[in-house]
Amino acid sequence: MNAFEFSAGKLPLLLSIPHAGTLLTPEVKAGLSDAAKGLPDTDWHIPQLYAFAREMGASVLVGNYSRFVIDLNRPPDNQALYTTATTGLYPETLFDGTPTFKPGMTPTAAQRAGYLQNIWQPYHDQIRLELERIRRQFGYALLFDAHSIASTVPRLFDGQLPDLNLGTNDGASCSPEIAGHLTAVCDDQSRFSWVINGRFKGGYITRAYGKPAENQHAVQLELAQCNYMDEQPPFAWRGDKAQELQVILQKILETLLREGKK
Repeated sequence: MNAFEFSAGKLPLLLSIPHAGTLLTPEVKAGLSDAAKGLPDTDWHIPQLYAFAREMGASVLVGNYSRFVIDLNRPPDNQALYTTATTGLYPETLFDGTPTFKPGMTPTAAQRAGYLQNIWQPYHDQIRLELERIRRQFGYALLFDAHSIASTVPRLFDGQLPDLNLGTNDGASCSPEIAGHLTAVCDDQSRFSWVINGRFKGGYITRAYGKPAENQHAVQLELAQCNYMDEQPPFAWRGDKAQELQVILQKILETLLREGKK
């Protein structure tokens, strides 16, 4: 199976969706613990939630494989991105700390090296190629990394997560003007709670490709899943909720496009 699905757009914007995939390699499928078999840490329905972005004309890149095979938003050397609890390039635990694999059923080092070469690397090659193409055409490029997570995960953060969690790597991945206008969009509404550079400051994708000095700006948005889906299995899509969330998401992308060209 292909490592990703990609559609080229007509705007200077690439939408990256690394964690919505559910494909498993045979060895990962055979080794998953009972708790992991339902793929609970998936960014469920994110391509559907952002379907409007494709209609706007954004390029869209979606990873096909589950993060339990390999996490596309972690560095290839598996260095930790946060000092607090997190998961790595090859997640050994679920977000709640439960083991991902049955005892003795973890994929081998050689198998995981294959995942890095055949799944992780193609995804990142596509990011680089598309951002280079966009910059050649427009003189600048915008990357929006789209994520979601359950609104309460005690091992990862205290209490309930804000609805909208913008990440700019503490201001290093995009210009301060872009960050300021994006936060203004969030602040100009009262329906959804929000924070910038809180618990989620941006993963490897935001940090690696956000280069504002080179007119390449990257932003991550981590969404609390309670606003568009059921957070318990079978993780059903909630269109009644999603419509309201999509309004603010579209404003965020429109603002990124408007401010990114200045």
